[in-house]
Amino acid sequence: MSKIKWDLPGKHLYETGVSQGVLYVKDRATGVYGKGVAWNGLTAVTESPDGAEETPVYADNIKYLSLRSVENFNATIEAYTYPDEFEACDGSAELGTGVKIGQQPRSSFAFCYTTKVGNENNSELGRKIHIIYGATASPSERPYATVNDSPEAITFSWEISTVPVEVEGFKPTAHLEIDSTKVDSTKLKEIEDALFGTDPEEQVEGTDPRLLMPEDILAILKAQ
Repeated sequence: MSKIKWDLPGKHLYETGVSQGVLYVKDRATGVYGKGVAWNGLTAVTESPDGAEETPVYADNIKYLSLRSVENFNATIEAYTYPDEFEACDGSAELGTGVKIGQQPRSSFAFCYTTKVGNENNSELGRKIHIIYGATASPSERPYATVNDSPEAITFSWEISTVPVEVEGFKPTAHLEIDSTKVDSTKLKEIEDALFGTDPEEQVEGTDPRLLMPEDILAILKAQ
């Protein structure tokens, strides 16, 4: 055993940024997630879990035990723009070429994004890949305003709620996180190639980006 030591070199870790947004829309008829598409203009993702509230139980004149309610994963996505494929998730439908209508059924989707991990020596130490499953978006406010001497681009914002997916050996979850500083680099590349797709090379076809479920990622991590 040894005494705890604080602030060792290389241990001043922090997390920042958000980039590489990918949208996977779920087909309402088949329940299958479609291929991933880039979400450009991403400015923020705010994770807002709730639930897990305490219900104290008393007996024998003391606090006997503490029960916790189910935890829910919610988030807010903010961006300057969004992919056309997201319109089905935002309650829009195409009436004709270039013509859209709102207040339509909302498709479920999955969402992937990356954050940076750094320390006091290296701001590019690594990254974390976040995957949100079973998400649905609520209507968002769109504050259009006149152009003036301080013009600003509109920032779109969507509050999303989720339905967890099954994870063998664990409770269901709607959020998965992959830390590049801890995952084997070869397996990490396999995960990223699946999530983001690959370009065609000589005599090798490229692959479309596809969503990986928790069991898919676990299979990659366990493979020899």
